[in-house]
Amino acid sequence: MANRINYEKEMEKTLDALAARGERPRLLLHACCAPCSSATLERLAGHFELTILYYNPNIYPPEEYRRREAELERFVQDAGYAGVPVVELPYDPQEFYSAVKGLEEEPERGGRCTVCYRLRLERAAQYAAANGFAWFTTTLSISPVKDPVRLNAIGTELAEQYGLHYLQSEFRKKDGYKRSLALSAQYGLYRQDYCGCEFSKRARGV
Repeated sequence: MANRINYEKEMEKTLDALAARGERPRLLLHACCAPCSSATLERLAGHFELTILYYNPNIYPPEEYRRREAELERFVQDAGYAGVPVVELPYDPQEFYSAVKGLEEEPERGGRCTVCYRLRLERAAQYAAANGFAWFTTTLSISPVKDPVRLNAIGTELAEQYGLHYLQSEFRKKDGYKRSLALSAQYGLYRQDYCGCEFSKRARGV
């Protein structure tokens, strides 16, 4: 069995190479929420011209979706990232339900999650390609319950398809997740107790 790619080291190589060339390219950062964005923004802001994309049709119910988006906007302002635009795409939960049809009973981290990753990453890739971004990535790899192997494989595949670069990452490494907890406490961020979708909410009994 091949050794698993060290996505943290791959990202460091990429960031070092950009710095050596004096480049600071545009990167579209798909974001799921403020806590996951916090340490990710801190890590990337010095290397890229960032725009945040909030596209999460999986989030249920609508009140939760709006709360997470508002909290993300607040963090960006309060933490001094006022120059980082936050783009919100239309919220249509049916996009998620159609994508995962037949996978409703899958366990969390199973096949339904893979489809959800692809849905959100592909929309991010489409937006990046249409709006002049050279790079894209997602905050999702900071979470200890997300699979970085699947995320990076899907992102790399989509980058090739849409003529982009995908920043391979595992933001939870090097205490990234711990840093997100510290920043959440510092800024009083709302930290949700389930991933986002109706099925994860039900599975966790919240």
